[in-house]
Amino acid sequence: MTRSLSRSAARLAAVQALYQQDMEGTPAARLIHEFHDHRLGATIEGETYAEAEVSFFDDLVSGTLARREEVDALINERLAEGWSLERLDRPMKAILRVGAYELLARQDVPVASVISEYVDVADAFYDKREKGFVNGILDAIAKSARSA
Repeated sequence: MTRSLSRSAARLAAVQALYQQDMEGTPAARLIHEFHDHRLGATIEGETYAEAEVSFFDDLVSGTLARREEVDALINERLAEGWSLERLDRPMKAILRVGAYELLARQDVPVASVISEYVDVADAFYDKREKGFVNGILDAIAKSARSA
């Protein structure tokens, strides 16, 4: 499997993990351990999950959780007047949080790759309008996060 495919799998798994954490409040260490043991590269209900780059997945999940206040502030600043992160559904929050974290913390990954990947993740959950929303929010975050 190529590195880009294993990173794509890690991003999708990180979004799923953050969604689960938001739903259940699972502590980060247990959440990561559970994904290592039962999700990454596993077959569940006949669906085989792609092998993910484990260290990249770990960084995305633990980093997003550790910097959640900062990440949430970045997202909230870019939402339309009258909107807040709390109004977004859980999958959208997870996609934006992990994408914003990656833009902030992973300077080694090109902006276009990050945005494109999370638009692709959004495609698994949403229609065209929401994909455009993800693109717009992450693009705005990238302009500030990567301009320094």
